[in-house]
Amino acid sequence: MADTFTWHIANLERHVADGAVYTAHWTVSAERSVTGGEPITAGAYGSVGFGEPDPKKFIPFDSLTEAKVVEWTKEALGGSEKVAEIEAALSAQLDERETPTNEAGVPW
Repeated sequence: MADTFTWHIANLERHVADGAVYTAHWTVSAERSVTGGEPITAGAYGSVGFGEPDPKKFIPFDSLTEAKVVEWTKEALGGSEKVAEIEAALSAQLDERETPTNEAGVPW
């Protein structure tokens, strides 16, 4: 089954004077269903700056939606290419959890 990715905005930083958001703190979680067991998960987080807002596209802070800020975040990270890279890395983590290639421990 395909991996499911969920992007979320954990926090925003903004200027008090005009409400302009300049940084988003984001998370992305990945989940994979496995036959006969609990789903396996992986996650990533980070922050990204937006620079100066375009006055023509400015959205007041109280009118922002998480979907819009996720869109801005993905664009600021590098667009669909970078998003695909992040999601591929999470899929690789899920692969390793589902079928480990390394283990830790002692033999006693």
